[in-house]
Amino acid sequence: MNDDAPPTPDRDDDALARLDIPALLRDGLTAESGPRRTALFGDGAAAASVVLDRLRTEPRSIAFLADTVRAGGLARAAELPEPLPRPEAAALVRQWLRTGAEQPGTTVADDTAAAWLRAVATLIEVKQLARARGRLR
Repeated sequence: MNDDAPPTPDRDDDALARLDIPALLRDGLTAESGPRRTALFGDGAAAASVVLDRLRTEPRSIAFLADTVRAGGLARAAELPEPLPRPEAAALVRQWLRTGAEQPGTTVADDTAAAWLRAVATLIEVKQLARARGRLR
């Protein structure tokens, strides 16, 4: 047995895609450091990256949205006519933005959501690079 081998993930992409991302946002955006915040940035970011990657969303679009959320807040970003270029991705992300905007402590939620969106963008970029190098299908 190779002790240097990475651990096998306990969820595949299909299982991640079925996660309730709005619930993870509700529970994690304003939570203190701990299991809820970890779930949001762990499984939640992975789930969002799977869904948005399947919709062929570019990481730079998500990173730009993260900057918009940081600058203007979740509520303002949720009002954007096209938060992401592709209609399916835009509708989905708008739902996530609205869920976040409903949370108390809006400044904390805004900053956390921006960081979370950056994490999602990073995960998609890593997947794209791995696919380009033939390490991921």
